[in-house]
Amino acid sequence: MSGQPLRREKPLLRFVRTAAFAALALLSAESGATEPIKVGVSGPFTGGSNPMGVAMRDGIRLAAREINETGGILGRPVLLVERDDEARPERGAQVIQDLINREKVIAGLGIVNTGVALASQRFYQQSHIPMITSVATGSIITKQFLPPQYPDNYIFRVSAPDTIQAAMIVEEAVVRQRIRKLAIFHDSTNYGQLGREDLERALERHSLKPVAVERFNIRDVDMTPQLARARAAGAEGILTYGLGPELAHLANGMVRLGWKVPLVGSWALAMSNFIDNAGPNAEGTRMPQTFIQEGDTPRRKAFIDKYRKSFGVERIPVAPAAAQGYDSMLLLAAAIRQARSTDGTKLREALESLQEKVEGIVMVYDRPFSRTDHEAIDTTRIPVMGEVRNSQVVFAYDEDKKRDTLRK
Repeated sequence: MSGQPLRREKPLLRFVRTAAFAALALLSAESGATEPIKVGVSGPFTGGSNPMGVAMRDGIRLAAREINETGGILGRPVLLVERDDEARPERGAQVIQDLINREKVIAGLGIVNTGVALASQRFYQQSHIPMITSVATGSIITKQFLPPQYPDNYIFRVSAPDTIQAAMIVEEAVVRQRIRKLAIFHDSTNYGQLGREDLERALERHSLKPVAVERFNIRDVDMTPQLARARAAGAEGILTYGLGPELAHLANGMVRLGWKVPLVGSWALAMSNFIDNAGPNAEGTRMPQTFIQEGDTPRRKAFIDKYRKSFGVERIPVAPAAAQGYDSMLLLAAAIRQARSTDGTKLREALESLQEKVEGIVMVYDRPFSRTDHEAIDTTRIPVMGEVRNSQVVFAYDEDKKRDTLRK
């Protein structure tokens, strides 16, 4: 009221008010600190590629659960935002845009199919959000966004590129099994086409050319015409680049024709829907593997036991996909801790100069990436050769098992 002197606030009241504001600010800060770190996870959780997608997703889930049980990252819990890309490039592009624009993820993990990766990872690149590819193996995946056109590359990978796999496949067939007349069977996807090119280049290094190159489509069930042509061309072994369901039809078709020759191919020959659908006809097939479901170290045994218990399975659908998914989450967590931030640029820089040794399932990652190399698996950390025996993938060679255990 006009004419009355202003009342001074008593010191005690001023202290209480100040303390209340400070507590409110602290509560607000703590609320911000506990806001979850959103990580996008995409892959084929339905359809023919789903054994890889489900195994990968569940491996990521295990890692995220362990991280959250120990306090999260920088005091914040990890929240996985999962999307099924159905192994379709157009669907993959849609779900990744949703993860970025609506869900506001800080990084991406996953992607199984090479065609999906090539069609969709550009949205992570354009948004300056790191993507750690957990499964897709097409050789050009981490080379899609290189300088000088792109000053910074946001695409990383923990799976074995097809250049490495193709070299192993050819070495197995040509050097170890001494087969000179080889046919290549590949599917018509980007994965199959690029894998076929890698196989042909690997054969050239041995001064060989395939006696037949045969293509098949996704969901094809009759490989008789292609098999008949390969047999007529004198093929003594078959090299493959395809996915589980079609590869099972290939193995079954060989038996129906009464033609049994060695079958060596990419790691997709370890898919549960190949092993189960081919049954006894899958026995003896060989393929590169970054991880085989054997508890040859305490760390790996604990992972296998936890996976089995958590998801109610005896055999992991695709063991390398599960292990690589798990490891990709651990690598991202290490980058966030190092950057002390979820900013995309800072995370990319942290991944390129990771200081922390990360004890994964595939291997111990010691500076796995650099500014110019975004591949965790290289020729010095080459996978081992697996073989289907009694409906399980096991080590094809004892020396591989010993070397793999020492690597850990």
